Amino acid sequence: MKIFVTGGAGFIGSNFCDLLLKQRNLEKLCILDKFTYAGLELNLEEAIKDSRTSLIRGDICNASSYKDEILDSDIVINFAAESHVDNSIDSPEEFVRTNVFGTFQLLEVVRKSDKPIRYVQISTDEVYGSLSLTDSSANESSPIIPSSPYSASKAGADHLVMSYFKTYGLDVVITRSSNNYGPRQLPEKFIPKIISNAFENEKIPVYGSGNNIRDWIYVDDNCNGILKAAIEGISGGVYHFASNIELNNLSLAKHILSNMKKPEELIEFVTDRLGHDLRYSLETRKTQMELNWKIQNNLQTGLNKTINWYKDHPEWTKTALIKLNKR
Repeated sequence: MKIFVTGGAGFIGSNFCDLLLKQRNLEKLCILDKFTYAGLELNLEEAIKDSRTSLIRGDICNASSYKDEILDSDIVINFAAESHVDNSIDSPEEFVRTNVFGTFQLLEVVRKSDKPIRYVQISTDEVYGSLSLTDSSANESSPIIPSSPYSASKAGADHLVMSYFKTYGLDVVITRSSNNYGPRQLPEKFIPKIISNAFENEKIPVYGSGNNIRDWIYVDDNCNGILKAAIEGISGGVYHFASNIELNNLSLAKHILSNMKKPEELIEFVTDRLGHDLRYSLETRKTQMELNWKIQNNLQTGLNKTINWYKDHPEWTKTALIKLNKR
């Protein structure tokens, strides 16, 4: 396989690249990353040591910087995205540019190729919008009703991808996962913020009353699913990856603090996010049946791995925080 990965220096992307490099049939891996605040060189330290890996510092919105590499690939996997909901509320333009126009640029290169290339779009459960406490989990045919500029931009990209399948016959797959956590996630996100703040005995901000509910999936489980979907998924298919274990934010924060033997008094309730969705939940039966996929890490196992990773990598956290503060 020759695989082209965008956003490979980010959280999920870099973990996925590590997984790819363990595959014996991988002939070539080309990584494209713009190295915004979310893409760290440290995340690719091991990947770039592999002779099969090449790296392009570039923007998915500028197709000329990567066109030739895509045309020499068998599969394109698009992780590149602006992904922080709060940032999308403050500055939505960059989210539309990267997440929608960037996806369009990638699709156009694939469409104009002389050979078949599979395109895999990495999406999110947030495109389905907010579920009530009594709603069934979203399935692959559920209405797309995004709430934030972030989720709207991801939904727009998904619709664009599917239109290229229906109009041009492109070989495409879309994956949607619940909230990922694990090594290399920036401390602007909920779980690493809890962990990094707890290590420093600093206050842990929780939006509103902490009753918003999320499903949490360990990043390796999502990456394994994405690889299966990329290789085995049906063209035009949508695949969900989730643990099917839901927790509200307050319960999750208390659980992590208990694991770290830190007091719950570190929790600090802050003004709720605008348009904060109450609950996300994904149905995964189709994925389990078609791809023979299931999680390997329950919440306790995944959290233990995550806490230990941040404990063992204080310099990574320091570097990430410096980059965050400069954005």
